[in-house]
Amino acid sequence: MRSYPRNSPEAAARIVALVLISDGHVCRSEIETLHQLQIGAELGLAPGRFAQVMHTLCEDLLLGAYGSGGVMCSVPEATLASLMAEVDAPALQRTVLRLAGAAAAADLHLAEAEELVMAAARRHWHIGHAQAGAQ
Repeated sequence: MRSYPRNSPEAAARIVALVLISDGHVCRSEIETLHQLQIGAELGLAPGRFAQVMHTLCEDLLLGAYGSGGVMCSVPEATLASLMAEVDAPALQRTVLRLAGAAAAADLHLAEAEELVMAAARRHWHIGHAQAGAQ
């Protein structure tokens, strides 16, 4: 799995992307929600960069043979921990959770795999449900 500089826009975007792809299906409504929330501006990404980060994440997951079934069924805890460790700024963590949560809920169904990634982020970052939405 590639790494990004700590607290970089790409490191944050990759976690949002992981939530989106975790259930094996990215809905148009999820992407539209991120566009409406201006994910690029929120995270400091260049135009089109979120799509590139998502594409790279998918490549990395496929190369790592994590692609059988739902993504979260096979991503090792150590890999998940290393992804989460790349975002350690509390404000950025809350922004990531807010964006990911809004996108995941956009299709009116929070898949178990999406919730697993969100729960892993909260656990690794020591953020409770109530704190996740606070900014």
